[in-house]
Amino acid sequence: MGSIYRYLEFVKPYKWQIAGTVVIGILKFAIPLLIPLLIKYVVDDVIGNDDLTDPEKVNKLLGVMGVMIVVFVVVRPPVEYYRQYFAQWTASRILYDIRDRLFTHLQKLSFKYYSKTRAGEVISRVINDVEQTKAFVITGLMNLWLDAATIVIAVGIMFTMNIKLTIVSLVLFPFYAFSIRYFFGNLRRLTRTRSQALAEVQSYLHERVAGMPVIKSFAIEEEEQGRFAKHNSNFLRKALDHTSWNAKAFAVVNTITDIAPLIVIGYSAYEVIHGNLTIGTMVAFIAYIDKLYNPLRRMVNSSTTITQSIASMDRVFELMDEKYDIEDSPDAVELTSFKGNIAFRGVSFAYEEGGASVLENINLQVSRGETTAFVGMSGGGKSSLVSLIPRFYDVTDGSIELDGQDIRTLKIQSLRNKIGIVLQDNILFSESVKMNILLGKPDATDEEVIEAAKAANAHEFILSLPEGYETKVGERGVRLSGGQRQRIAIARVFLKNPPILILDEATSALDLESEHAIQESLETLARDRTTFIVAHRLSTITHADRIVLIEHGKIVEIGTHEELMAQSGSYYNLFQVQELGKE
Repeated sequence: MGSIYRYLEFVKPYKWQIAGTVVIGILKFAIPLLIPLLIKYVVDDVIGNDDLTDPEKVNKLLGVMGVMIVVFVVVRPPVEYYRQYFAQWTASRILYDIRDRLFTHLQKLSFKYYSKTRAGEVISRVINDVEQTKAFVITGLMNLWLDAATIVIAVGIMFTMNIKLTIVSLVLFPFYAFSIRYFFGNLRRLTRTRSQALAEVQSYLHERVAGMPVIKSFAIEEEEQGRFAKHNSNFLRKALDHTSWNAKAFAVVNTITDIAPLIVIGYSAYEVIHGNLTIGTMVAFIAYIDKLYNPLRRMVNSSTTITQSIASMDRVFELMDEKYDIEDSPDAVELTSFKGNIAFRGVSFAYEEGGASVLENINLQVSRGETTAFVGMSGGGKSSLVSLIPRFYDVTDGSIELDGQDIRTLKIQSLRNKIGIVLQDNILFSESVKMNILLGKPDATDEEVIEAAKAANAHEFILSLPEGYETKVGERGVRLSGGQRQRIAIARVFLKNPPILILDEATSALDLESEHAIQESLETLARDRTTFIVAHRLSTITHADRIVLIEHGKIVEIGTHEELMAQSGSYYNLFQVQELGKE
């Protein structure tokens, strides 16, 4: 029940809309309840009334039918329209609020969460599971009450007509309640299992669609078909388990529903034969049985739908309850004044609590405007070290200080606003070139965007695109070359104009020609900024004020290019190997 109470927090702002929808709905459902009364009146008071002449009977019939036509043609259609509109409007607004809250939450989750969670799983919860909860609003908070109100009104009318026959009509209600309790107790668990299996299919499909070039290049379509079939078969089994249990429930419940009219027909006919009941009342009662048990059938359907919705709620709130690894401390302050001196003091770091350390006892002082390059073999901890500066992860031990202040005491957004990052594989969104550059400064003018592109040596190639700055780049920038993507990534950092710059292997994935073209842009970008460079190609960082060689998470050598070459140590050997490789 915890998920329901939490869900009601999102419902609360719309309580009056829901109440209004229920009131309109009661009117909508009450109008058809006039039909059995009409039947009784026509049969007993018009057709069967021997005191009236035929013309009088026709006049009474035309009068009552005129009133009913006004009710059903003039009154009911707008009632039906507004009930449907307000119900869908309210449910859609609630879903909007939940997805909005979830997206805010997703943006606060750390890199650690995304490193261990598949994108398709997250998308499934935000889209599919949230959508499933819509049924709880429309069915659980509206239709269920309307069906209950319909039953109460129908039973009330039936009691005024014949108390004994009404009691006979309700004799199967206890069996109804017992069957619902028995069968739907297990449905929530089966629904959750089914939803999880569907999310796994979606996650797998998301990854494979994104990686289709790899599948085609290795010609492994057949193997991938087999792997997909395993996930799909798992979902099929869970879906069939869910369907089987659901079918049993409906078989039992509908059997009870079908028996009820038979009992009423038999008993009421017996009463008519003995003169204790009019034919009109009998016909009206049989019609009311339909009005009574149809809502009950809908309530059974509602039980299934609501159970599925609650299972989806569980998954939504499971995501919403994911803890933030990185968040502002209660007394965090805005980063306002800035000099740009950064110090690593005894920094150690491990990705998992109690796991192996990636970095150990890093001590380093970087002054404002300096360019510091981190080099070494892959897996040494270079990228991990620079990812600690914007607090993508937090240090396990030690501290990182900015102008003498521990960065964990600063508000995260104000810290990251001072940092520009260019990665090896920069992600571009499938929007226009202009929109991707504007990520650096969303409120920038067109002139500022163009100036940033020019500074990144991107302006000319952008103008050569079919629609210039309005050209859509495709998912992850697939329509652009690697060099073009990097220049757009550099342009948005120029637009941001941050005092701290992190270049994490920004040119390692490019060919030499593209690398030389972009290197010039990067050197311009790094001018007068506190810059950190992670590089594999040592020839690109010989200009750095300081080069730090990291091996197995520890600083091994530190100095300028000339100093390290003179030492003839690890850096010297690495540089010589790369130079021989070029030859």
